[in-house]
Amino acid sequence: MSAASTTALDSSPATAFPSCSSPFTPFSWPGTATRFQLHSPDNGDERAEMGGATKRAKIEPTAGGLFHYRDTVLMDPPASRTRKPVSVLKPKKRPARLVLPEQRPSMADFSEMMSRRKVGGKEEESTTLQAHGRGYCLVSKKGRREIMEDGYGVTLDISGDPKQAFFTVVDGHGGRAAADYGSQNLGKNVLRAIESATSEANGTDPPDIEQAIRDGYAITDEEFLRKGVAGGACAASVLVKDGILHVSNVGDCRVVLSRNGIVDALTSDHRPSRADERLRIESSVRIYHLVCRSGSSYSKNIHCTHNALLQGGYVHFRNGVWRVQGSLAVSRAIGDIHLKQWIISEPETQKLPMTPDCRFLIIASDGLWDKVTGQEAVDVVSQEKSLQDSCRKLVEMSSSRGNLDDITVMAVDLRGFVLLKN
Repeated sequence: MSAASTTALDSSPATAFPSCSSPFTPFSWPGTATRFQLHSPDNGDERAEMGGATKRAKIEPTAGGLFHYRDTVLMDPPASRTRKPVSVLKPKKRPARLVLPEQRPSMADFSEMMSRRKVGGKEEESTTLQAHGRGYCLVSKKGRREIMEDGYGVTLDISGDPKQAFFTVVDGHGGRAAADYGSQNLGKNVLRAIESATSEANGTDPPDIEQAIRDGYAITDEEFLRKGVAGGACAASVLVKDGILHVSNVGDCRVVLSRNGIVDALTSDHRPSRADERLRIESSVRIYHLVCRSGSSYSKNIHCTHNALLQGGYVHFRNGVWRVQGSLAVSRAIGDIHLKQWIISEPETQKLPMTPDCRFLIIASDGLWDKVTGQEAVDVVSQEKSLQDSCRKLVEMSSSRGNLDDITVMAVDLRGFVLLKN
């Protein structure tokens, strides 16, 4: 008889999983008719019986009162009840590293975002993008990658009010798809969610702007995931509304505020090295629906279904960087369909009123922050005569210090958005 193996999984005692009423965990051994029974004594041990084979697997509690198996039991189905148990193989300590599929749009797609210049009478693609509008300026430079994976979005005069605006910087990974989608749709979805929250409040209670922003991020993530495209994107955004700054971020894009020349960091990077993010990833669980179809004479009445829980992800230190599943260096992002169980898109948000000491904002991708501190960035913007020159100088500063990543820097002059008091 050919050997068949499976993983012994079951719930913890009944107090941990009150929904489990059956003492049997259903499993299907390929090509055999077998019996597999789990018992849950009060001492916290599980006994897996496979014919005459018995293996104990210790259950240990994890965060949130969950339980997981320290040992994975692999067994061969017995030829008879009297057959001696086979040897038990120990599993690997962690699953194989996930490899994200790589998407490489054509250079023609890249030219849609970057400006063009003439060199020696020939038109060539420029590696730098510059943009500006009322109250803001932006400079973006492509790094060593074949394509530019950064993006941005700006919405001015929201509802016809010149004191309301939405700014965002997006940093993609694994291709440009998520960055493009986030740049074009994140602002729209956030503003629609705010409008919906305002109409539901119906003037009785003030709308929950922070929750509406989180809903806008979630909608953007869900819509992009439905496309089934690989890759993801970090994002940082600022909504200026009614004299209040609503700041949000997922991943490692940052927002800093200048208060009379002193830096005030408004965001915190979402990286797996953060203790709270690592705990969230390692405590996550997956629910598997298992079905037992055994039909031998000694396995009557074991035709049942059961939900079993498997322990979630892991954080691995590789090449000097902490990574989720040994792959991604950020713990929150839009997209990343292959890691969606652990990479969430819920932003951290905060709001703060604009006061006379609030001079300007700097919103940038990690291409800037990996080489330039927040106070250095504020000093450059404070000393330069124009926002455009300051953004350009910050990009050059990061590049001169050895940065090879894409760099996007946006500076927002807050003096044009301050509400005047009567």
